[in-house]
Amino acid sequence: MKDRERRERDGRRGEALAAWYLRLKGWRILARRVKTPRGEIDLIAKRGGMICFVEVKWRASAAEADQAIDQWRLRRVIDAAQAVSAQYARQGEDIRVDVLLLAPGRLPRHIVNASLA
Repeated sequence: MKDRERRERDGRRGEALAAWYLRLKGWRILARRVKTPRGEIDLIAKRGGMICFVEVKWRASAAEADQAIDQWRLRRVIDAAQAVSAQYARQGEDIRVDVLLLAPGRLPRHIVNASLA
């Protein structure tokens, strides 16, 4: 298997695990792998009046997962979320961008309301 195919497979596995984790936390998954001109959103989820645009990073170790999100990648997710937020959020609903970092043998690290600060 080529490296690209393995990364794609691992990424899809990570997204499936992230969706499972979010559902256990009471979120409903609205969409997966939403492509926009500004970038891709891995998961879009809803709980109550909150719409959450989720970036998922799956890495071989927790240390690698912690390094997987940077300002550039986060900016792309935020821009993509802004591009489609009107399609998913109704008037009065809040929106945010979260990051889920996953690694084998570790609980997910959920960064709530990730920002560029």
